[in-house]
This record gives sequence, structure tokens and C-alpha cells, in this order.
Amino acid sequence: MDALRLEWAGGAPRLRAADAMASRGLVTTVSSPAGTAAVVGWVGSARDRVTGAHALLDACDRHGAVPPTQAGDYAAVLVCRDRILLIRDEQGRIPLFFRVSGGRVNAVSTSARALGGADGLDPRYFCRYLTGNMAQPHTDLTPFTGVHRVLGGEVVELSLSGQLRGRTPRHARPGTDAPVWTADGPRLDEAAQGLRLALENAVGRRMGATTACHVSGGTDSTGVALLAARLLGSGTHGPGELVLLAGRFSQGELAMEQPYLGLALEAIRRHAPAARPVIVDADDVADFDDFRHHAGDADEPHAHAFRAPFWSTLHGEAAQLGCDTLLTGCGADPVADANPFHLHRLARTGRLRQMTRQARAWAEGSERGLRDVVHSYVVRPTLPLTAERITALSRGGTVLGGLGAFGRPRWVRPGFARAHGLREARVAESRFVFGRRPEESLYDAANYLAAPDPLSWHRAGQDGFFLSHPFLDPEVVATMSRLPAAATFRPGRPKAVLREALADLLPAPIRGRAVKVPFDDLYARGLRRHGDELIALCRCARHPLVTEMFDIETLCRAVREAQLGIGDAHSWDRMNSSLALVAWLEGLSAGS
Repeated sequence: MDALRLEWAGGAPRLRAADAMASRGLVTTVSSPAGTAAVVGWVGSARDRVTGAHALLDACDRHGAVPPTQAGDYAAVLVCRDRILLIRDEQGRIPLFFRVSGGRVNAVSTSARALGGADGLDPRYFCRYLTGNMAQPHTDLTPFTGVHRVLGGEVVELSLSGQLRGRTPRHARPGTDAPVWTADGPRLDEAAQGLRLALENAVGRRMGATTACHVSGGTDSTGVALLAARLLGSGTHGPGELVLLAGRFSQGELAMEQPYLGLALEAIRRHAPAARPVIVDADDVADFDDFRHHAGDADEPHAHAFRAPFWSTLHGEAAQLGCDTLLTGCGADPVADANPFHLHRLARTGRLRQMTRQARAWAEGSERGLRDVVHSYVVRPTLPLTAERITALSRGGTVLGGLGAFGRPRWVRPGFARAHGLREARVAESRFVFGRRPEESLYDAANYLAAPDPLSWHRAGQDGFFLSHPFLDPEVVATMSRLPAAATFRPGRPKAVLREALADLLPAPIRGRAVKVPFDDLYARGLRRHGDELIALCRCARHPLVTEMFDIETLCRAVREAQLGIGDAHSWDRMNSSLALVAWLEGLSAGS
């Protein structure tokens, strides 16, 4: 989606925003003596986008070379008196790209597809994409040769004529240094107070005139909606409307969520009686509905396009009510829970007895085996590719058996993988996910894994809002990353700090939940309904890269295995990503 574009005419930069996006408040353009800024999204506060855009422009003029990264969900182009700056916030939800030709940047856009061409694809990108769900947002590569991505938290500086002066990576995440607690560390209630304050600030920043909240009946989304209702009820954020958005299932496993959903809505409306519940009947929705549209029309390959039908149904309802922001509970699982990679820190610092004792408590609390816990959080981060190879050998026999997050799927042709750097992509991805200190890398990886929302960006023009995720706010992440494991881990009680932080708001049955029903029914229904269509899509694909990249019959066999329930979440994700890539390439061919 081309929300804004920067080009050069007669050697002078020309910045323009899409009229439809600007009229809906999704793009804000401001000018001052410092220059002109076009901001997609919001800086500082979703309620006052003009003030936030001016603050960003003034900071760039006042601080010289590298302006500080400010809170918000935004991508911005600033044409200043003596330079041009391309900036994205740390979360990197809203994309921004630039095209280089002849040694200079000649165009900037929020759409890679608008800058690239179907005849100039970069196969290295597809190797990065195929290593896992997090490959796209944190690499400079794009599907198109010569088109580059501005990374999350990065500042790219250009001269007024388009010469690339430098790329400044984001600042180190605050709060990941050694904790500042006393020797005994914080108590659970102290940790909860810190999280409550950070989460309230994160929710408050994201509330608009009409705020929608996903509500599922779980701790995370219910907690966000309760905080939004409480802020509205107290009047601290001025007047506003609240929409409570939920999908209703009357059959299958997901029907068991309905009692919790009822409790959540009742609790929220006690704080904000005027809140409007919008309950969407989702019994007829299945994964992979209209897959060619959701995957084929995206700006980049969309690994989670299979789940788009459900979210599109909800977003359409919010759009009809005129919502200008939509809050989710995404990110709470990795961010607001105890950090399991603390076990890795104990092991690498030689505290093996302590590691074993805590791993045993972790296994008992999560109803897993000790060996499984040590393998997942100590061995695998140390030697990720070797651990995956051993796992694949021990679980072989099927196409999906043993396929983890970094291994080469059997349907990806070895010749293509060797020629275009799949192994190097696997190494780079594993380093990003685990890093030198996996307990810190968890938070960076969570930002891209927990909230894959290209769908929100693709639909924003028609919906009038972007998704926003309070649990992935830098302040919330910094707060949790400072806490030692002793303050966050309670065997058998996941997200103990979060539950304590929201104890006065959450209904007791929701606060005490340890397990939430997953969306497996939706996925299984989609494969039963659309499996033959997905196989036909692969066999009828005409884009030359599809047959160069994939062994089609092996990919089709993977679809058949998934229909039978063979595999796990990792292997299904890898298959879903490949199917989305096939549909995207076919859509690219049709568009050209």
C-alpha cells in the first residue's frame, strides 16, 4: 500500500501522501521552519497525531545528526533544510522502503511492490523468508532487486539530492542491563506494580476517539480492554468510545471460550457502561478462505495469510463503526511471562546445579519433561541448527516430521537453497532469535513473532485504523526485561506478574486460567475445506520461481499430511509460509 511517496523532480525532493489515507487520519503531514514531515501512523499519542508529527520534526532539527527514537507506531519521511530522514519506530509495524539506482536513492514509499518490478526479484530474500516467520521484518532485503527496507528503530539519512549518507541502527533496548533491585530482588507485588504502570501508559498512548479492543476471554486481551475501559471511565484520557470486538463460535473446541467471553464483557462494561460489544458469528469462517486474495495481493509474502479470514471479519465490523485504533493482546505470552531462557544464562555461567533445579521446577509447572525443557531452553539456543538436525532425524519418516524453525523443508529444492544462501539465512535467523544472550533476544524476536499483522497494514486504507499491541510497547518490554526470574516465575501459574498486576480488574475465573483453547479447530477446518484447492494452486502455478524453488509434489504431500494432523506448529508454519509464497508469486504474475 502506497501511503506516502518521496521522489525527485528537477533535482528537488517532492513528498506527497495518499489522499485517501490522509483523509482518514492514517497519514499526517506537517510543516515548520525545520522542514516538512509525513508520518504514517502516530508518534507519542494516537489521539494527537499532529502534535506528535511536529515533535518528531522538531527533534530532528534540534538534535542534529541522529534524532532519538520516539514511542509510537509510525514510519516517517522528513524533508529538512539540509537533509532527508527516513525513520521507523522500534516495533516496526508500518513498513518503509527506498529504491537505489545509479548510486542514489530515487524513490521512497511504504510499498515495496510500488518501487519494485516483477522482472527484478531477489531470490536471496525468498531464502530468508523461508527460514521462518520472523525473516521478513528484520532484514534489509526485500523481494525486489534494488529496493531496501528501513529497519525498525533505524534512521536513514539522505542528502537533498538523494545521496545515501548513512544508516543509523536503533539504539540498544533500554532496561536490558543488570537489574537495579536489592540483593533479594523485587517481590511479586512490586514487579506487578511496575508492569501495571507500564501497561496503563502503553494502552493510554494507543487510545483514539473510538477505540476497538479484541476480546477473546483470555487474560491478555481482556486485560488490555479492562485498562482501556478504566482509563475512559476515569476521564483521564478525555471523552471517547470503546468497542469490544469478539468472534463467537457455537461449535467445536472454541465454543468452550464463550463463558469466559461473557465474563470478560461483563467486567469491562462495569468500568465503561457505554462500551459497545460487537459479537461476530464466526462458525462459517475457516483458515485459508479466499487464500489467493489474502496471500496474493499483499505487498510482500504474508506468512500468516491463512488466518486472515477470521481477522478480516472482525476488522470489517470495527471499520463500519468508525474505529480509529484497534488494540490487541498480542505479545503477552513471550513478554509478560517468565523468561525460560534464564536457564541458558545459568548454564553458560556454570551454575549447572541451579539450572537443573530450576529446569525441574519449570518442567513440573508446565507439565513437561525435564529433558524437553533443557533441550528447548539450553541446548537448542546453543547449537540451533545441530539440535534441529538431530530432532529431524529422530522424528523423520514424513515430510513434516521433525521440521523446526530453521531447517530446510524437504520441498525446497537443494539446488535453489545452495545457490541463494539458504544455509546463511538459517544461521542469520538463528542468531537473531537466540543471539549471544537468548534471554535478551527473546524480546526482539517476540516483536516479530507475536504480532504478524501485514493484514492490518494491507486493509488499513479501507478500515481506517492500524492494529496496535500494548504488550509490545518498549516501556512494557523494558519493565519485564529488568525483572529477575525469581520475581516472574511461579510453577503452574503462567504470566504470574501480569495476573497480579491485573488482580483488581480480571474476573476470578479468567485470572485463574492456565490454558486457553487454541485456534486448531479453525486451522483443521480450513485444511479440510480447502486442501484440494491448495494442492491445485501449487500444481497449476506458472511463475518460473515456483518450480525453481519448490518440489511441488513434496509440498502437496505436506498439505495432505497436515490434513491428517501430522506435524506440529513449527512444521505447519513452514508449510503455510511456502503456500503463501506460491500464491504471492502467482498474484505478482497476474498483476504484471
